[in-house]
Amino acid sequence: MKKRSLVIAIAAFASVCLLVAQNPAAPEKPKTWEEKAAERFGDTPTAEQKTQIEANLPSATTKPKAARKVLVFYRCEGFIHTSIPFGNHAMKRIAESTGAFSADFADQYSVFTKENLAQYDAILFNNTTGLRPDDAQKAAILEFVNGGKGIVGFHAAADNFNGWDEGIALIGGIFNGHPWNAGGTWAFKVEDPSHPLNAAWDGKGFWHKDEIYWYKPENFQGRDKLRVLLSLDLTKTENQKPLENEKEKAKLAGKAPADVDVPVSWCREIGKGRLFFTNLGHNDLTFANKSALQHMLDGIQYALTDLDADATPSGSVKVEIATAPEQP
Repeated sequence: MKKRSLVIAIAAFASVCLLVAQNPAAPEKPKTWEEKAAERFGDTPTAEQKTQIEANLPSATTKPKAARKVLVFYRCEGFIHTSIPFGNHAMKRIAESTGAFSADFADQYSVFTKENLAQYDAILFNNTTGLRPDDAQKAAILEFVNGGKGIVGFHAAADNFNGWDEGIALIGGIFNGHPWNAGGTWAFKVEDPSHPLNAAWDGKGFWHKDEIYWYKPENFQGRDKLRVLLSLDLTKTENQKPLENEKEKAKLAGKAPADVDVPVSWCREIGKGRLFFTNLGHNDLTFANKSALQHMLDGIQYALTDLDADATPSGSVKVEIATAPEQP
């Protein structure tokens, strides 16, 4: 009887071992920001992709009035965009090649103190999501820009600061979906082609492949506060189609798709400081698009106060609108 029990036990043990061998434990998911970033970014951009970026670096529109220093912040608490290291590389190379500014790169909240920020002229939020600064860090950021420094945001910088109304207002709005997804090529209007921050577009509307947000209406700052530079061209059927599904129809508030207003880039004066934001930058190789990079650099130089540009809110000015051509 004991021998039989032993045989049964050995057989059961063998079965368990076989099951474990056939179904190995799933690897533990990354938990910390550092682990998640390492998994998400990998070894990118590659040498070939860096070459693409560097072949399309823009020129500075103006010389800096003094040495400028930008803090590029790229931490995420929500979705992590693979384009972050592409944006970081582009900013590093633009800084080196143009002399418009120098750049430090950080992903730790500890940089947001009054004392540390004193060395910088602008903070650039590169695709950051769901940031959770504490009260002292929030106060340091607000004091920084209200005191005369610059804020710049790329793409998911408008998916930040949920629950912090002043932070949302600082960027201009917060994410409310992206019907215009990353695989589509969309039509864009240039609002006031003569505006210095629109020089990259050569006075013409354009098509570009990227993911484009719209914003929660309850806290989007709107045209009464923002100078809109780019917006989606909703006269084009390609831009209207994503609004035909039921989920997006519910957000139209009774408007026809052609009447929807979707700002994409804007600038604004905040206290004594300046904001530039563009929703471009979801796709990795947006940071290898020379026009997009020129638009970003001009916006940075505006935020640094080296490039003067009219920030009168769009609701108070009448400007020429350059729509996109009929075909991408």
